[in-house]
Amino acid sequence: MIFLKLCRNQWDRAIALLAVIGGIAAVVIGWIGSQGTIFTFEQVPYLISGGLLGTCLVVVGAALWISADLRDEWRKLDSIDESLKAPRSAGTDASGQVDVRDARWEPTSDARLRVSK
Repeated sequence: MIFLKLCRNQWDRAIALLAVIGGIAAVVIGWIGSQGTIFTFEQVPYLISGGLLGTCLVVVGAALWISADLRDEWRKLDSIDESLKAPRSAGTDASGQVDVRDARWEPTSDARLRVSK
């Protein structure tokens, strides 16, 4: 159940992983098929079907994985951008600057000062 939920939430990474595993399997199957003969004309079909297909699947899987990572980074940047654009809390004036004339400075447990009104 947890695996299905993970695959549903991370579908792009699941497809990327399947593509890479399928590519590696295709290369191995192509190599196993071509190792039984010494003639080049008998090895070429295995090279084309196994080697090229496997390489393409690995490249597509890597591209999907990188795309998923970039999408996560953009999502993080968007949330940071939204938090920076959000209106400031109480204690700020219209320009977003903290009005310290009537504020009290209180120490916190992590050795920082907090502005409170």
